[in-house]
Amino acid sequence: MAFNIVLVDDHKLVRDGVKTILERGSEFRVVGEAESGADAVPLCKRTEPDVVLMDIGLPGMNGIEATTELLRHCPGVKVIILSMYDDENSVVGAIRSGARAFVLKKASSSELLDALRTVARGGSYLSSQVSDRLLARIQRGDLETHDRSALEALSPRELQVLRLVAEGKTSKDIAALLDLGLQTVRSYRKTMMKKLGVNNVAGLTQLALAAGLTHWNKPDANPA
Repeated sequence: MAFNIVLVDDHKLVRDGVKTILERGSEFRVVGEAESGADAVPLCKRTEPDVVLMDIGLPGMNGIEATTELLRHCPGVKVIILSMYDDENSVVGAIRSGARAFVLKKASSSELLDALRTVARGGSYLSSQVSDRLLARIQRGDLETHDRSALEALSPRELQVLRLVAEGKTSKDIAALLDLGLQTVRSYRKTMMKKLGVNNVAGLTQLALAAGLTHWNKPDANPA
């Protein structure tokens, strides 16, 4: 019996490549595709897949946030994070969100299949390069070098807004991406500044970057 898979990636080329790999055998069947984390949640509620292969760098709600939201609605689903990045903060964030595996996009097709098989059968999986680096960091005793404690006071939605602020998105951009009102976004920013003890967007951005919340884009100089 084949395991049902949902693919979540904003690049159709990546999804098509994964489907080509899976179609070579009969172990896995793709039952749905989504281009964003927001689309993935209702899709998984409808299709009830065994495994979700989730890109980490999704627009709006990233893969880690989407995993947290997905598992809140579909706790039986097993999530594999697929990432271009092999930094420890992304790995730890993915595992803390409930993901069962972290696989690099540069992995071979055989490694991806190994990860899918392992997770589908109830196990966990880390790409060898990731696990080696993570083990070395644990042995050095500096796994928590990037202190996230200051961000623990923020809600999941506030963390989403904070990440987008740090990536240089304006309030108008964030409102459109998250389907929120402009004043709601501005309210989130003010509340976060109060919670985190900073008084401007630069301060928010510095905290987000220091905590490893984002590393994709340089922020704009004067977000509105």
